[in-house]
Amino acid sequence: MTPPDLSRRAILAATAAAAAFGPVRTGAADAPGPMAQDRPVRIAMILYPGMTALDVVGPQALLAGLAPNSLHCVAQSAGPVASDTGLSLVATHTFETCPPDLDVLLVPGGDGTPGQMCDAALLGFLRARAPGTAWVTSVCTGSLILGAAGLLRGYRATSHWCVRDAVLPLLRAVPVAERVVFDRNRVTASGVSAGLDLGLALAARLRGPAYARTAQLVAEYAPEPPFRAGTPAEAGPAIVRAADAILAPLVAGSIRAARGD
Repeated sequence: MTPPDLSRRAILAATAAAAAFGPVRTGAADAPGPMAQDRPVRIAMILYPGMTALDVVGPQALLAGLAPNSLHCVAQSAGPVASDTGLSLVATHTFETCPPDLDVLLVPGGDGTPGQMCDAALLGFLRARAPGTAWVTSVCTGSLILGAAGLLRGYRATSHWCVRDAVLPLLRAVPVAERVVFDRNRVTASGVSAGLDLGLALAARLRGPAYARTAQLVAEYAPEPPFRAGTPAEAGPAIVRAADAILAPLVAGSIRAARGD
């Protein structure tokens, strides 16, 4: 099989091709307004083998207060689902038993992303639920799964830096190098830790900035990382090469899945 072309020229060409499609609407609503204060938010978070646990747990910790008894972890089968580091999360609902009429649908990323980009059951569930969901969201490479379901065509979106510019254009999305990207009712976050930012940004849309600020203080979310190495620009060439080697299988698998190879 021909290896994926990750040259700068190929990536720029793919990005230009995606942009040329323009803002294709797929039946999704424009960005919803704030919800009624007295109604619990109805949230479904997808679980699958090989997901990154923090992609789920970060947003869940900040949104759970809005969703008493109405935040559901959903997978093909109920029960424990192993993450890409071996930590298991528990699915409370299947695709068939997930409650309808959601306010938030969230898809995490992880090493299992390429397989999920080709999973007919998951993609069918996402396509079926997206039209009736107020906010369709993702963290990290979860945006590639949304894209594989056809839910980001013509939308501005972000993802983990290792796949954002190379893969999103193949899925007819327009890549954006930002931490959290809102485009109509689609919300995508960049790599892993950005799920915390997505949780706060979405909480502000759902209940207002004061609620989101309070949730941030309760969580004491005031990051002061010991190193400035969270982006390729900050990390420097040697660290980027080391990260590239770790992420290469995820990148190559995601490109093959996006191309349908």
